[in-house]
Amino acid sequence: MKKTLLCMLTFALLTWLIPVGGLLLAEASLPGAPLTGPAATPAPDEPSGNGEPVSPSPAATATPTPAADTLRVLDEASGEILTVSARDYRIGAAAAELPADWPDEAIKAQMVAAWSYALFQQQTARAAGQAHDLSANPARRQGFMTREVLESYWGVDFEANYQRLAALADQVEGRVVQWEGAAAACCYHASSCGATEASQNVWTEALPYLQGVDSPWDTAADGWEVTVTYTVQQMTDALQLNFADRGLDLSGDPSGWFGAPTLTAAGYVATQPVAGAELSGIELRGALGLRSAAFTVQYADRTFSVTTHGYGHGVGLSQWGARGMALEGKSCADILAWYYPGTQLVQE
Repeated sequence: MKKTLLCMLTFALLTWLIPVGGLLLAEASLPGAPLTGPAATPAPDEPSGNGEPVSPSPAATATPTPAADTLRVLDEASGEILTVSARDYRIGAAAAELPADWPDEAIKAQMVAAWSYALFQQQTARAAGQAHDLSANPARRQGFMTREVLESYWGVDFEANYQRLAALADQVEGRVVQWEGAAAACCYHASSCGATEASQNVWTEALPYLQGVDSPWDTAADGWEVTVTYTVQQMTDALQLNFADRGLDLSGDPSGWFGAPTLTAAGYVATQPVAGAELSGIELRGALGLRSAAFTVQYADRTFSVTTHGYGHGVGLSQWGARGMALEGKSCADILAWYYPGTQLVQE
């Protein structure tokens, strides 16, 4: 029991810096036009601080007394701790993550995953005596959106969209994904490289229900394959800025800087030889601003071309995969069972 609690606390700490649906540093979802695809999750920052720094959360202005079936959500912009009901959280989390016109069963799966993950974080946060359960930035559409933000965001479509999501939230009221009787850490991301990643390859902690599954529907995702280019100088600057202490030797021909990578079982870059150093795929994703740690690097004509597959950290539920399964007639329960194998979907 002590070992299980330690694992939960460790995983919660590691994922605290890497919110599952964009609870801290989402790559997409800035104010603007409504979502046409999922709001992808960010590249993980290592707990030691490698990669892009995480800005500290502002001081909270209040500490509400926890109530049953509510979350304490720190609004990063204002510093206020919001008391959010389960229903409102399901609606606001789904709205921040997915287009409102996506299939019902995909949205319901997202709602249950988001609520289950929130309960997982709540359990560890309250055990540690923290003033809030998790963080979000509603104004920037990161992780959770309040009704007020949604009114502005959806405009004339607010009533129709809100009523639809509210009806779906009511259909999954009380549903939680559990592992061994406790809420599971139901991580999610926009799209995988074709298979989801094992949690220990991203956050070091191995969770049995986050060991990766095939997700062939993801190849149909918008922006599943994206190629970005860097001049030799741009690549040099990025490598020197992020890995100055790693012993890189950039004096040779740039064509020989990148060696053959080692891949994880899912197909993400585990380690990548770069100019005499061994860098992780996650580190390079952060340094180069890549959509995914599933990438290949080619060099020609004094230009590096980096091609990525998928969007996000790749752990847990793939939102585009959920969409594909829903379009095939699979239910919310089917989707959750596929992406979190061995868990139980319970009615609380």
